[in-house]
Amino acid sequence: MDVKNFDYELDESLIAQTPLSERSASRLMVLDKKTGEIEHRMFSDILDYLEEGDSLVINDTKVLPARLIGEKEKTKAVMEVLLLKNEEEDLWECLVKPARRIHVGEIISFGNGLLKAECMEEKDEGIRMFQFSYQGIFYEILDTLGSMPLPPYIHEKLEDKTRYQTVYAKELGSAAAPTAGLHFTKELLEEVKKKKVNIVSITLHVGLGTFRPLKVDKIEDHQMHSEYYHMSEDAASILNETRKNKKKIIAVGTTSTRTLETIYQKYGCFMEDHGFTDIFLYPGKKIESIDALITNFHLPKSTLLMLVSALAGRENILHAYQIATKEKYRFFSFGDAMLIK
Repeated sequence: MDVKNFDYELDESLIAQTPLSERSASRLMVLDKKTGEIEHRMFSDILDYLEEGDSLVINDTKVLPARLIGEKEKTKAVMEVLLLKNEEEDLWECLVKPARRIHVGEIISFGNGLLKAECMEEKDEGIRMFQFSYQGIFYEILDTLGSMPLPPYIHEKLEDKTRYQTVYAKELGSAAAPTAGLHFTKELLEEVKKKKVNIVSITLHVGLGTFRPLKVDKIEDHQMHSEYYHMSEDAASILNETRKNKKKIIAVGTTSTRTLETIYQKYGCFMEDHGFTDIFLYPGKKIESIDALITNFHLPKSTLLMLVSALAGRENILHAYQIATKEKYRFFSFGDAMLIK
């Protein structure tokens, strides 16, 4: 299947550069995956699509202030380092710019030496393994020196860094936000609970795949980077009960979907589990773990666009995106939402 089959035209003015003042004030496009029918609603109307006994699955990962600007100790050249994955202790997989200037044994200093990173290994596509050294607590230093790793298509400064976190973010470890969850407020989640809908937390730490375009012509040739996930015994039990009672499982975001599908494919049901997943979902691969999905509008030719196409059909999705551009929906991380039901 050709990657170009998942391309679409988008005016740059529709790329949301800043979050709305109210999280739940976004628009909501509702797409029926069986008929292709579309409704135009507001995000707070999500309650109309949730019923008692349903399970709403959220990804409680928390974004690290993972973008660091430092300088090479030898040459004082300015370097940008993005923390991606903690391998062990203070050893991190990182994305570096300009990567060609960093080789094994070289050191980058941040905050006048408050934090230092020695290159331990050179990998492809600008990836380096760094051993960090510091005095004190790593995450406190990172909070002081680091900034939010906003996607490259966002050019405006984010005034309030909590707006690139979900209100339920808890487990520190992501290089990007699970953006479908940014629309929820604590008040809206309370309304969900009042409807006796289960709110089920799982974790997937968003990694390198978010920052990488496909570099192949055929979808089948693309290899996803692995990301850490975790599901508790309680979460698995609630989801199995939801299925048994013939109620809906609604995933908030593609990250939740990939976690649920990883576990479901592995066991044929939901189980307490953790590990790394590189699951890649695209048309022709059936998604069996969920009944509905809350998501944002995704980049052309992206793995996320392919995932939603696996759920709703490529034609339905591209038609919905065509309408979204015509109706001037806001796109990408800080943009509007879509419910695929």
